Amino acid sequence: MLSKLIIAIVLTVIAGSIPETRSYAVWVFFIAVVAAFVVEGVRIVPQQSAFVVERLGRFHSILEPGLNLIIPFLDRVAYTHSLKEVPLDVPEQVCITKDNTQLAVDGILYYQVTDPRLASYGSANYVAAISQLAQTTLRSVIGKMELDKSFESREDINRHIVTELDEAGRNWGIKVLRYEIKSITPPESILRAMQAQITAEREKRALIAKSEGERQQQINIADGKRQAAILESEGEKQGAINRAQGEGTAIRVIAEANAAGVHAVAEAITGKGGMEAANLKVAQQYIEAFGLLATKSNTLIIPANAADIASFVTTAMTVLDKTKQAQAAAKGA
Repeated sequence: MLSKLIIAIVLTVIAGSIPETRSYAVWVFFIAVVAAFVVEGVRIVPQQSAFVVERLGRFHSILEPGLNLIIPFLDRVAYTHSLKEVPLDVPEQVCITKDNTQLAVDGILYYQVTDPRLASYGSANYVAAISQLAQTTLRSVIGKMELDKSFESREDINRHIVTELDEAGRNWGIKVLRYEIKSITPPESILRAMQAQITAEREKRALIAKSEGERQQQINIADGKRQAAILESEGEKQGAINRAQGEGTAIRVIAEANAAGVHAVAEAITGKGGMEAANLKVAQQYIEAFGLLATKSNTLIIPANAADIASFVTTAMTVLDKTKQAQAAAKGA
């Protein structure tokens, strides 16, 4: 405001030094002072912003978004704050784990000003304060974990840091929304050891998978052989059953045929002249068999008494003669 008043006085002196505008010097001064008061007294606050006004060096009010008026010379806008969510890149730092391994950790912090008054007077530089607090909290959390656990617990680390920073940020008029770890970088030697461990683990899984495949293959082959043996035995069983059933059927048919033949012979024998015909048939078969015995076989069966041969022949001839007589008598009748 003082600079604007000096400009108004300079313009008034210039106007008084020129003869043509000397009579308007007072008006020039008045208009310049009014313009300075308007410029200094009117404040337009953008949306999602807050202006902190001090009156005579003491906190007076917070200007809301829109058109606001202040008293020149008495009031001044001491601080301006953005109420938007602000990302803050936390510098990379070296942390030592519980098992004495160094890790380079890089993260990003998101915060928002919720109380412009505390943000103005609660800390000289709340941005540097939350950045340093984030670094110290991160070192503390990582120091309680072992190397492998630190890689697996990013969410727990982020949540713990947000809790600590949000509690401290209440005195600074800010709210820490979230913290995200961008990268965790162990030393080169640890990286090589981890890579070797990963390679060994993958080789182990490959060997296990291969052995499981071979085991499953052997199981499948054995099961296939078992199924084939079962099917083969079932086939043999069914074949034996079928053969037995066929043989049984054949035996039954033969038996039935023999029975029918015997029945027919029996009926023929009981009929008229049946007995004579049977005797004739037996005599013929006897003579034929006896005649072929020497020609069909090297073994000749002779009765113990040679005279029985003649009796056999005589008996057969007698049967034949009686049969012929019976047949002639039948014809004569």
